[in-house]
Amino acid sequence: MDDSRVRPLLDELAVEYETRYADLFGSGSAAQELNKYPAHEFTAPDGAVLILQEQGASVAGGAFRRYGADTAEFKRIWTHSGHRRRGLARLVLAELEAHAAALGYTRVYLTTGPRQPEARGLYLNTGYEPHFDVEAAPETLPFLAFSKVLLP
Repeated sequence: MDDSRVRPLLDELAVEYETRYADLFGSGSAAQELNKYPAHEFTAPDGAVLILQEQGASVAGGAFRRYGADTAEFKRIWTHSGHRRRGLARLVLAELEAHAAALGYTRVYLTTGPRQPEARGLYLNTGYEPHFDVEAAPETLPFLAFSKVLLP
């Protein structure tokens, strides 16, 4: 997570979190969320970081860490605002799933915020099971949790 190729995505993610959630969680909550987990949790043998680059610029990425004995937790799946609507998040998600499965994980757990309908749609459309009432107004939920069984 402290790799220079990751920083541009995390910086933009922080701005997006502040824009969408400052009135809900308070100013500065984005930095707190992004620094919630130590970087070493996203390194081998239990985790990984994936970055997609185009012409030397980071355009999308994501990471995972151990959540349980057989469960990986996906975090920080993000596409740079200038590169959205190209299927990059779906590609990152598929690569993270494949890498987690290769490390022996059989399940994925992840959460996203209630004000990120793009992420909600991505997870629902790629086979993730919601752990919330999908009919509930997103604003009534503190976060949206999902899980998925990984194929070997």
